[in-house]
Amino acid sequence: MKRSQLTRQLWSFFKSFVGIAIGLSLSFGIAHLTHAQSIRPEYVANIVYQRLPDIPKENQYIRQSTKEVDPDNTLISRFIRYNQDIQKRPVRYRFDWKLSLADYLGANEPVKEELYPGRNTLTVNPYKKDLEAIQSLNRRQRNDLVNVLVNVYNPQQNIPNTPQPSTQPSPQSSPVTTPQKPNFSQPGDSQLLKP
Repeated sequence: MKRSQLTRQLWSFFKSFVGIAIGLSLSFGIAHLTHAQSIRPEYVANIVYQRLPDIPKENQYIRQSTKEVDPDNTLISRFIRYNQDIQKRPVRYRFDWKLSLADYLGANEPVKEELYPGRNTLTVNPYKKDLEAIQSLNRRQRNDLVNVLVNVYNPQQNIPNTPQPSTQPSPQSSPVTTPQKPNFSQPGDSQLLKP
């Protein structure tokens, strides 16, 4: 076998090996990213309701196919579907959940009634009631909701606990001080910078 032919075969083998290695690493990376997207919203919604029982369920809607109430079709499962299926936002990041909340609050993109999750499967589109339910949540509830969602979809990310206000009275002996105004430079202050 000639040396050039051997070199070409080795080069061909090397290119194949590199191609396979790149393909495998890409497929593992994509599988990791899409795993979070593949968790059923109803499963995640159940976790949210276990951890945050004060969030409204809004699960009184009737499924078109069975003509019965669908208890698993909840406000949170529809919110998750809105985030990942309608807006195509990642489920692993706080910012994306905050954007979806901002949509519901009317501070970002408008939520479109004709695209809303449940419009095709339920006898009544839950769009208006869901917007009202999300808008009725206070800031703490919205932050807790985002924290739970991120924790479920991205458990490796440490979510800092929000500090709770202290219920202990502050001691009366410590005086309350007001912040001082900063001192502005005076003529000749630049001389202080000389060695």
